[in-house]
Amino acid sequence: MALDDDTDVSQKKNKAPSEDEKRRKKIVPGSLMKAVMRPGGGDSTPSEGDQVIYHCTVRTLDGVIVESTRLENGGKGIPRRLVLGKSKMILGLLEGIPTMLKGEVSMFKMKSEMHYGEDDCPVAVPGGFPKDEELHFEIEMIDFSKAKARMHLFGMQNTVVADDLGVLKKVINEGQGWESPRQPYEVKAWISAKTGDGKLIFSHTEGEPYFFTFGRSEVPKGLEMGIGTMTREEKAVIYVASQYLTQSPLLPVVDGYEEIHFEVELVHFIQVRDMLGDGRLIKRRLRDGKGEFPMDCPLHDSLLRVHYKGMLLNEERRVFYDTRVDNDGQPLEFSSGEGRVPEGFEMCVRLMLPGELALVTCPPDYAYDKYPRPENVPEGAHIQWEIELLGFEMPKDWTGLTFENIMDEAEKIRVSGNRLFKEGKFELAKAKYEKVLREFNHVNPQDDEEGKVFVNTRNLLHLNVAACFLKMGECRKSIEACNKVLDANPAHVKALYRRGMAYMAVGDFEEARSDFEMMMKVDKSSEPDATAALSKLKKTMQELESKAKKQFKGLFDKNPGEIADAGTENDDEDEAAGENEKDDSKEDSDGDETREFPEPAAEAPRMGWFYRFWPTSGRLFSALGLQRCTIL
Repeated sequence: MALDDDTDVSQKKNKAPSEDEKRRKKIVPGSLMKAVMRPGGGDSTPSEGDQVIYHCTVRTLDGVIVESTRLENGGKGIPRRLVLGKSKMILGLLEGIPTMLKGEVSMFKMKSEMHYGEDDCPVAVPGGFPKDEELHFEIEMIDFSKAKARMHLFGMQNTVVADDLGVLKKVINEGQGWESPRQPYEVKAWISAKTGDGKLIFSHTEGEPYFFTFGRSEVPKGLEMGIGTMTREEKAVIYVASQYLTQSPLLPVVDGYEEIHFEVELVHFIQVRDMLGDGRLIKRRLRDGKGEFPMDCPLHDSLLRVHYKGMLLNEERRVFYDTRVDNDGQPLEFSSGEGRVPEGFEMCVRLMLPGELALVTCPPDYAYDKYPRPENVPEGAHIQWEIELLGFEMPKDWTGLTFENIMDEAEKIRVSGNRLFKEGKFELAKAKYEKVLREFNHVNPQDDEEGKVFVNTRNLLHLNVAACFLKMGECRKSIEACNKVLDANPAHVKALYRRGMAYMAVGDFEEARSDFEMMMKVDKSSEPDATAALSKLKKTMQELESKAKKQFKGLFDKNPGEIADAGTENDDEDEAAGENEKDDSKEDSDGDETREFPEPAAEAPRMGWFYRFWPTSGRLFSALGLQRCTIL
């Protein structure tokens, strides 16, 4: 058997730098810039040898579309497929695509030498393409996975599904689309099986197609692996060796077979998504929508229109609300990211295509436990929604807006984020602030006055993000958000104050003290706030030192060779965690929120003990719960 050029067999040999590595050395700082328009999921990015599937729209800096794969932008609607390290690519994508997550949409600003204007560019320049201009490449990473090796076996082209050649697939008829089934999708297929010498074992080719749930061992392992590479309506023969023939309802007996040839026609599969990864929030696609998943799903801040029917997940399956009946036949309209509908409802609608019908099974904590509960829904009830996404309107595009209009739009989103923060929806609030910050990557103030307004607004947004991180218990990220302000303006009082709060929350007391003292140095008017914070810091350190002494009381009092137990007294609750301090807050400069002194947030969980040993004093300290924080 001979391997084709696109085989994925690794070569662990010392070799000279590849042509792509040589090309990367030509990259000049500032010639390629990236802005994330929609975050992706997971934490893995494409690597060499991966096949990437993506949509691409190229625009001039004025917004004129040069070329696109998208149907709505004049393309054919077919995403591009390339293999990193093997396919010819322009330099900007060669460098940029390996930084992207699945589902991510990013804008790459490229100078001419990063695309078709590169000297000796290996990719042919499309006719009429402005190769000498600086351009925007909008990329949507649909999917990526290891490229499948191909080989010629007995004169037939086959796909190697298993590296040890224990599962091979020969395509008879190509399928439709690009999506393949995976766990926990529900699959319908015509399946028959024969031995290597052609003897029929079974045949499910009449009546109803064989139905199984992917990932539940309802078909032999090797057959499932092969079906996992197929698309809708594809016909193929899957060759499965004995090591991949596991027992299943489809094939209860596997002993005695060296290899089985499965003839498969993938009739249909239903997209099933385990939204939380624990089997509690499940979305089943009952009817396909229009468009390609996930690029045609609603973005954050889209205006959605849905019909839905809500049912109690019990024996009666009682319907408690139906928009077609209880809303005079009118659909529900809501904007995503506003916290106006239950969290589980919105999470699933965000992954639907227009016209799609889905059935969602939702636990109470993602349904009505944290959202106003209808009168006829009992507390703690599990819910099932049948949802039809009629359509949606994309969020307003800021392209072409004046600076004043852009700042007005930014203010609306910021105010929306402030409301969510007050309602305790910190993740949604953070998403609002971060959306504006991403949009700000494309805003260019034209004079000093605009620049001042822009910088002040951006600083407020960073500090609001820091406040959200504090409430979410991610204090180190809160510090990072404050640093984005302080790196440019080390004397920013609000950033010093908030970072000091975060430092105190994680037990970095000296850093906190330094920030509070710096506040007084750079702005005398902040002295009351800084003094109160330092007083709280001192009290916290004293209480923690007292607790540490009680905890280790008598530990070192024994004679040499004897072991003492650490103190196990039931200490009183930390006064700092329970006290309600007098509200000495005052209006911030923006007149929107108030600045509050550090006080443990009632809704924030206490952090576990984290002791730090200071060699110079022999004292032990720990981090307390989060302080109250406000948004700007």
